[in-house]
Amino acid sequence: MGHLQRADESPDKTKIENRASSVARLFVDRVAATPRAEAFRYPDGSGWSSVTWQQVDERVRQISAGLIALGIAPEDRVALASSTRYEWVLVDFAVMCAGAATTTVYPTTNAPDVAFIVANSGSRIVVAEDQTQVDKLIAHRAELPGVQKIVIIDGVGDGDWVITLDELEALGRQLLAETPDAVDERIHSIGPEHLASIIYTSGTTGRPKGVRLTHGAWTYTAAAIDALQILGPDDLNFLWLPLAHAFGKVMLALPLAIGFPTAIDGRVDKIVENLAVVRPTIMGAAPRIFEKAHARIEGMVAEEGGLKKRIFDWAIGVGLNVSRAKQAGERPSLATSLQYNVADRLVFSTIRERFGGRLRFFVSAAAALNRDVAQWFDAVGILVLEGYGLTETSAASFINRPYAYRFGTVGWAFPGTEVEIADDGEILLRSPGVMTGYHDLPDATAEALEPDGWFHTGDIGEVDADGFLRITDRKKDMFKTSQGKYVAPSPIAATFTGICPYATEFIVYGEGKPYCTALVGLDAEAITEWADKNGLGDKSFGEIARDEKTRELIGGYIDTLNKDLNRWEQIKRFAIIERELSVEAGDLTPSMKIRRKIVLQNFTDTLDGLY
Repeated sequence: MGHLQRADESPDKTKIENRASSVARLFVDRVAATPRAEAFRYPDGSGWSSVTWQQVDERVRQISAGLIALGIAPEDRVALASSTRYEWVLVDFAVMCAGAATTTVYPTTNAPDVAFIVANSGSRIVVAEDQTQVDKLIAHRAELPGVQKIVIIDGVGDGDWVITLDELEALGRQLLAETPDAVDERIHSIGPEHLASIIYTSGTTGRPKGVRLTHGAWTYTAAAIDALQILGPDDLNFLWLPLAHAFGKVMLALPLAIGFPTAIDGRVDKIVENLAVVRPTIMGAAPRIFEKAHARIEGMVAEEGGLKKRIFDWAIGVGLNVSRAKQAGERPSLATSLQYNVADRLVFSTIRERFGGRLRFFVSAAAALNRDVAQWFDAVGILVLEGYGLTETSAASFINRPYAYRFGTVGWAFPGTEVEIADDGEILLRSPGVMTGYHDLPDATAEALEPDGWFHTGDIGEVDADGFLRITDRKKDMFKTSQGKYVAPSPIAATFTGICPYATEFIVYGEGKPYCTALVGLDAEAITEWADKNGLGDKSFGEIARDEKTRELIGGYIDTLNKDLNRWEQIKRFAIIERELSVEAGDLTPSMKIRRKIVLQNFTDTLDGLY
């Protein structure tokens, strides 16, 4: 039944009880505890630069003092529109130390939505990564009367509305020379109830809502993970996740609590390359990263064929046997163990080296991870721990443990987090990590948050006898066919993208219809490589999507999918989308989640043609 917790591995709840009063206090305590320890490393030219906690502290205080010099008061909002990079960390910590609150903005967000988020949050200063982000604000300046200054990280000021980060730090140094205790006084005044962040939800179902999270919410989440004793100061985290997303943001609170260093680089196209160089022990990612890596490795081996593929397939088979035995709480036989040692030398060690060779585990969150993909990684000796949480719960509420995990579940609740399953199957959560509400949306807050603190997640799930939570679907995504049968599209989609290396999205449809159909979004890189080898190398993406060979390819995977589905869930007909789904086109949220409602609207005619 999987690995169950032993008494000596119970959470250290004193870490939660004695947690810091604020993120700012957490930062100051970390600097005091390990001033000379490595804090962050980041790309610098062709190599990497490294900074200690003391060096981070120096710049954070200057930026924080600069914000105070510009008039930022406690709980004022400072918007941060940037990709994941070291300067993002500095600014966010500085905002915390000024007693203000960070409004996070994805760099891919279009100009009207940036203006909405900045205005709606009441942000007084915007820190922008480059001129591209500044131009979005300039285009909507009339809508932003409350924004007094823009601070540009990479670029030049305009002598008026826009100043550089260097100029902000110079203002801070000047203030600290005159009032050395300016930042410390702010830090001492911050309590757990004070606003720390407004993070706007991805908006899969409409206009984004600003989630209000306190200092206490972040310090709780960090302390709860620390209490699990699964991370330590000797770990090295590789952080590429969008820091505008709650999952990425919690990865900044953790090193403050635990003290491990973080290598930070938000360039998604550099992930695999960076893993080999950085050699981290932990990394968080969305399921698609693991699914693509799995598909890529399997595809490369299939292409080589011959003896190499036979050895690879044999090794994976052995690894899966060992993985299943561990999941059942059994010890593999001596013969199987000996075979695994051979498989490890011939195959698995090479795969692990692609990821740096030192990984203790990956963390997967933000969407459902295909169970077979998780099992495959476990087979090769890389554990992927699936977790669960929402922006409204400070990113994390459940996680599998290295010593207690079950594939297909999101693990056990964090210490201090309560869970209930409502009569309709909805998951309800209550914890110190839950938001105080949606910004300026009292009706939406009342709908999601009960007076006694229970938060309605909007997800459907079940807790098994051992306490493992299984998510079955989003409440709003489930639909009923004309036959009266309920269909949960999310697990079907997760299964398909796990078995088909050429698909990034699989949107199941059938509300009020006699049978289920699907829209298939193709992975441009994978399908182009396939097309090159199958006589379609001269064709455009749209032509490849329309070609009968491609339909046959995708149809084969759908046949495989249907074998394990109930009759009413089976996909009877499908259409391949003739362009890439993207954030820019509005199909995906900035955190790469499908905007299901919008995609269904955009392809109404295509779907109608399937009936």
